[in-house]
Amino acid sequence: MRRNKKALTGLCHLSAFLTLLGSCLFMPVFLYAQTDTTATRLADSINRLKEVQIKSQKLNRRQTSSTPLQILSGADLERLNSLSVADAVRFFSGVQLKDYGGIGGLKTINVRSLGTNHTAVFYDGVQLGNAQNGQVDLGKYSLDNIEEIELYNGQKSTILQSARGFSAASSLYLKAKQPVFEKGRNNNLRAGVKTGSFGLVNPSVLWQSKLSNSLSSTVSAAYTQATGKYKFRYTNGVYDTTAIRSNGDVERMRLELGLNGNFADSSSFSAKVYIYNDEMGLPGAIISNKFDYLQRTWNRNVFVQSAYQKMVSKRYSILAAAKFAYDYNRYLNPENVSLNGILDNRFHQKELYLSLANQYQINPFWDVVLSTDYQYNTLDANLFSFAYPDRQNVLAALATRLNFNSFDIQANLLGTYVYDRVKDGTPAGTKQKLTPTVMLSWQPFSGKEFRIRSFYKHIFRMPTFNDLYYTDFRRNYIRPENTVQYDLGVTYIKAFDKLVLKQFSVQADVYYNKVKDKIVSVPANNPQRWSIENIGEVEIRGLDVNIQNIWQINPEVELTTGINYTYQDAVDVTPNETSTYKRQIPYIPVHSGSFLAGAGWRALALNYSFIYTGQRYNQKANILANYVEPWYTHDLALHYQVRSAMHKIKITAEVNNLLNQYYDVIANFPMPGRSYRFTLTYTY
Repeated sequence: MRRNKKALTGLCHLSAFLTLLGSCLFMPVFLYAQTDTTATRLADSINRLKEVQIKSQKLNRRQTSSTPLQILSGADLERLNSLSVADAVRFFSGVQLKDYGGIGGLKTINVRSLGTNHTAVFYDGVQLGNAQNGQVDLGKYSLDNIEEIELYNGQKSTILQSARGFSAASSLYLKAKQPVFEKGRNNNLRAGVKTGSFGLVNPSVLWQSKLSNSLSSTVSAAYTQATGKYKFRYTNGVYDTTAIRSNGDVERMRLELGLNGNFADSSSFSAKVYIYNDEMGLPGAIISNKFDYLQRTWNRNVFVQSAYQKMVSKRYSILAAAKFAYDYNRYLNPENVSLNGILDNRFHQKELYLSLANQYQINPFWDVVLSTDYQYNTLDANLFSFAYPDRQNVLAALATRLNFNSFDIQANLLGTYVYDRVKDGTPAGTKQKLTPTVMLSWQPFSGKEFRIRSFYKHIFRMPTFNDLYYTDFRRNYIRPENTVQYDLGVTYIKAFDKLVLKQFSVQADVYYNKVKDKIVSVPANNPQRWSIENIGEVEIRGLDVNIQNIWQINPEVELTTGINYTYQDAVDVTPNETSTYKRQIPYIPVHSGSFLAGAGWRALALNYSFIYTGQRYNQKANILANYVEPWYTHDLALHYQVRSAMHKIKITAEVNNLLNQYYDVIANFPMPGRSYRFTLTYTY
């Protein structure tokens, strides 16, 4: 209750807090020192024009999408106090970010309470896969080379896409920065360095080169090192102490090589090589006064992918993609000693992915698409009696779209075929499933500002290799999760010419999800192993609201605000479970939300963000012993930029968790208190 009161107080005094802090602390610190030359004014005009075009395209996509769409791109991404993709997606409505603390802690996304494995993550249109555990650690993906992040509930409303795009309950699309060269320029360079709390050192470089009028290349590299040490408060109900989080150090290296082509024959091509390597400590849970851990993990991820799109004729288009990935993971636990020595698990995962999508326009308002994907995964490990599974997955989607002046309908039928084998070559499981989706979008009035949308989607997810083969080192008989989604929403976007309020947009959705045969981990007799089971049914009823405004106070001052709110009643409806029936499922708050505000004046920009997560329970039983208190954070960032005709220097100072609140996202994994970060970026 005490923290609830703090949250309410923080909301009520938000406006006064921003005004006081901005006027008293920050505005006197920096002075405007930009040379007022003709070249500078021209560069500013060009950049403002680009930003207006990007905003217009983004709003149009949000307005016309048949499924709920949230976007962070360009200047919006730069304003956030975010180091990785995981930090940025916290500001989307309907999202819970599972964060185990610190820079190196595992960070996964859970959308509308369906679970991490129901969200597909795509990088430049190709899915980031993980057949071993089905989870993508978003903390590994830096924002240094990300141009845009899109979150779709249901699926992307573009009909020409891979079959994999039709196969998830929600989709997160990451788009790398695309080269754009001004007249007379053949190279773009951006170099930066971040430093701050927890011993953070993070240099990065991005180099884009124009090879010809239709071909360009990109090189992006970054290095991250941090001690991961921070203070946290711990209480066992009797004693209350402040300790230092240890074994949270991280060292990461990332290299991306990209090739992009846009040709005169209405075709485009992209290729990417991604290399990632890290070594991290695993801080562990703070339980029974245990504060220090020795576990460590090493990861190497390499993938090569390419995509090709061409309009073969006025009616026929194709989209093809291919990918090969290799992932290595080593987990060392010196505290787990057996007759075979200390626990030192090593996993090798390989993936081959091929995709082809065909679109044919029957007439100006009717399109059909046939998409087919093939994916092959293998998993090797140094474990005794390991199953050594491989999986072949074939997806085929038949989709159609009818697009009239004010009404749009899309439908698709997805066929899934999964075939598993284990070491001795015998079949370990075969699954076949047909799942439908229907999406509607309607513009009821002559104006384009208001639109109604709705969708129904039936999807299922296969158990991962870990679900089936790792826990007991033998085959588990786990059924796939079946999920049904219903959504009804509206969008309204209005621009104003003669008002201080230049733009107002709102989108709101009510939804109902039902999950059957939910796959969960439960403790077994051996505390080092958990049992994987299908144990029941979950119903989720929710509301997402997103409001954004742009205010032009005067010709030099622009103010942007954004509010996200989520209500979720996610309850266990498993029959005969009297102790948990109609109780909120673990880690899902009933109420959560965020508030963003940014103000720009000449070379200065001040940005504020507030995130709130309500009370939760860390187990199925909603009792006091499992209660997790609500938490909220205030973050501030001040940007100062000096720009000439060819060069730009930007300095950013950030304060995260301004009020130094101690909280857990995951119980017993304490998050950092107040922290600081400073960034220097040079662009040529």
